[in-house]
Amino acid sequence: MLLKRWILCIHITASVRTDIKPWWPGREQRIYPLVMHEIPPGWDITRESPSYHLASDIAFRDVDPDEYAGLFLTGGRAPEYLRYDEDLIRIVRRFFELSKPVAVVCHGAEIVVAAGVISGERMATVPKCKLDIELCGATFVNEGCVRSSNMVSGRTWHDQHLYMPEFMRMVAESVAKVIAQGQL
Repeated sequence: MLLKRWILCIHITASVRTDIKPWWPGREQRIYPLVMHEIPPGWDITRESPSYHLASDIAFRDVDPDEYAGLFLTGGRAPEYLRYDEDLIRIVRRFFELSKPVAVVCHGAEIVVAAGVISGERMATVPKCKLDIELCGATFVNEGCVRSSNMVSGRTWHDQHLYMPEFMRMVAESVAKVIAQGQL
């Protein structure tokens, strides 16, 4: 299958590069209301408030992972629910089968846990998800950027300046390989 798209973003709220067109999939192709997360001073948990809306470009069931160069699994509360979507789990497993670049941040760890693809890997996540990844055979690393096989991970969006450059390098290398094989 020829590579047709760049990065598949699962529940991301902002693009970090303007020269790359991310595709926003959802359980269905429709407009989704988003929420803002903040941690007020003295709190140890996030507070949510209404935010803007985001239209998904494609439903999970219609995604062909072979057409994408990378997968970005963001955090927030959505992974808590999205991890039960069989089509999303199929997508994640395929990225790992093909060793394509995958970035995971914050609660996005709940999705790779559900997909059963992190045994033996090292990864960063929020402390709340530490037990989840360890029960699946991964090693928790409390750092802002952890590269393990085809996956790079960070704890929260605060680490974006650490893990995102590594993810972009991984995607660039993956695309260069596809170009060299004449598949782009």
